[in-house]
Amino acid sequence: MQNTKNTSKNNEIIENNEKSKLLLAPMQGLCDDVMRNLLTQIGGFDECVSEFVRITHTVHSKSTWLRHVPELANHNLTPAGVPCVVQILGSDAEMMSVNALEAVRLGANKIDINFGCPAPTVNKHKGGAVLLQEPELVYHIVKTLRFRLPENVDLTAKMRLGYENTDLALANAQAIADGGASLLTVHARTKVQGYEPPAHWAWVKKIQQHIDIPVVANGDVFTLADYQAIVQESGCQQIMLGRGAVIRPDLARQIKQFQQNVPVQAATFNDEIIVWIQQFVDLCCAKESNNKYPVARLKQWLAMMKPAYPEAVVLFERIRTIKEIEQIKPILHDFRA
Repeated sequence: MQNTKNTSKNNEIIENNEKSKLLLAPMQGLCDDVMRNLLTQIGGFDECVSEFVRITHTVHSKSTWLRHVPELANHNLTPAGVPCVVQILGSDAEMMSVNALEAVRLGANKIDINFGCPAPTVNKHKGGAVLLQEPELVYHIVKTLRFRLPENVDLTAKMRLGYENTDLALANAQAIADGGASLLTVHARTKVQGYEPPAHWAWVKKIQQHIDIPVVANGDVFTLADYQAIVQESGCQQIMLGRGAVIRPDLARQIKQFQQNVPVQAATFNDEIIVWIQQFVDLCCAKESNNKYPVARLKQWLAMMKPAYPEAVVLFERIRTIKEIEQIKPILHDFRA
């Protein structure tokens, strides 16, 4: 006779795994198409979101869209086959709609609206988190885009808990849901809090309980233990990884191994990670032959990895003063900490 209790438990595990999704965050100046390419190749991610495309008073050309989101030319997929969502940022609902439709014309099947960017220059021009001071405007933007976009194009949004405080967190979440978004990602900090710990995961649970669309939790997931904690405290099955996925490039893969109940094997620096760094440099060089881009991106990445890997500290110091990528490549090839 079949064990009904065990069958029920197994079905529950399968159902939870199907609901569990890992998303790669849209980190401006950090997670461009090259980083998206590499991290989705390493594995674990179910979806990624592009850096924001800023919408002002013009309609972006095809070349502009493809520069920001080259995945549009590959059926909205990274080279590894992971779906990529187009994110836009602005405050003019009409121009945002016109541009979103242009992205759709080029192949986009999902649009995400940025209500979370904390950058002062962005906020000064009425974009990102500053809009969270005006839930009515948030609603108007979401509602306008949902009305203008074809029904088969998903519309989602990402927000912080507020600008200076959390007073309007629930109102903004409700505005996004009422406007017609199908999913909301919440970075569990205000704009003023920036990236200072801690992320307030309990607030994500409040929002999830307040609105009737799925909520994705985001903020301070740097380890597998952090992932387990954010799922527990937020109540969300869908989690977005940001800086943690750059600091530990196999973090999403570790989480997937955990979800699939197989042994979790963290990558070691001298074996896998140094190879990924070499691949990253090659991808950067393929994108821009100008030395400044691959050198700057490599140093930026190594600097972020230093708290997690002592080897990154050593490697960063070896290349810190070098300005030519061709001089760096042999050091990467021969590196042993």
